[in-house]
Amino acid sequence: MKVALPEDWHAALAPALTSDRFAALSAFVDHERAGATVFPPEDEVWRAFQLTPLSTVRVVIVGQDPYHDDGQAHGLCFSVRPGTKKPPSLRNLFAELHRDTGVVEPVDGDLSGWAQQGVLLLNTVLTVRAHEAHSHAGRGWEELTDAALVAVAARAAPVVFCLWGNAARKKARLVDTARHGLVEGAHPSPLSVTRFRGSRPFSAINAALAARGVPPVDWAQTGWRG
Repeated sequence: MKVALPEDWHAALAPALTSDRFAALSAFVDHERAGATVFPPEDEVWRAFQLTPLSTVRVVIVGQDPYHDDGQAHGLCFSVRPGTKKPPSLRNLFAELHRDTGVVEPVDGDLSGWAQQGVLLLNTVLTVRAHEAHSHAGRGWEELTDAALVAVAARAAPVVFCLWGNAARKKARLVDTARHGLVEGAHPSPLSVTRFRGSRPFSAINAALAARGVPPVDWAQTGWRG
């Protein structure tokens, strides 16, 4: 598996990338691609890191698995390609964004504009076999993405971590809340949307940034800004 990371991320993740665990993960993903369809495409696996270099991170939103249906996943958690029907979790996310901030739901579900503002949209597992949710879980991605969260938390600059759902909230142990902000809540999945609704996470993130002297995220800027 080809690793395509910005220089600062590559340096921060070097111990994880050179581990036996990652070598086994890489071999597994290559084997999967040889015999099945894997999402996202190989050239988009590292897109969250590419759009949000470590030096630019001010917010981390933690997802889980990439979307596993055709044409959806493109390397950013919760985000889908332009022109792709929005999955239920993303529709729920946009509905809460509107209630919280007044931002009107965009036509497309591409969140690249958030990533370009320093919002790391990181799934805990970065690949998945087509139409088989969680099929690449437990293979080693979790160790790598935990290392990424540790690298962000180790920076002197304050960051706000947003953890939705039980799986993401387990990552709170990696966050030094004396220095960094932490916004936790239910996942926007249809299974937990009644608890997600009204949680106002987007204004909470910007309030936590402001408390640390960091500029807010413009949540209306969702799509790719070339």
